[in-house]
Amino acid sequence: MAKHALIIDDDPMSLEILSQLLELENFTYTAVQDSSLIGQVLDTLSQVDIVFLDLEMPAVNGYNVLKFLKNDIGMTAPIVAHTVHMSESNVALSMGFDAFISKPVESDEFHGQLQQILKGERVWVTRHR
Repeated sequence: MAKHALIIDDDPMSLEILSQLLELENFTYTAVQDSSLIGQVLDTLSQVDIVFLDLEMPAVNGYNVLKFLKNDIGMTAPIVAHTVHMSESNVALSMGFDAFISKPVESDEFHGQLQQILKGERVWVTRHR
């Protein structure tokens, strides 16, 4: 069975890029642009293997979504902070994110990063070449 990713991001371009990269990795995915709907969306999913979560969203910010996922529903899948705000990496670490990949994703590095995260390794990418 294919692995399934949950992408929570209000930016259509970010959703498109990440979904294309995940398709190349043979992942299925669910994209959510309105973070206030995350509870309803999760009710429809039977499997989530990894979550990519933007930090800055208009409805519910990524930190509050993280709290909901970890504390309220007990999600065990790795949750990746996926943001343009590289300066937020220390806050994201202290809040309990499992990984941090700044935007835009380096497509040639994505496969290795994804594999590391799925093995439970901490991936913290806060700069670009």
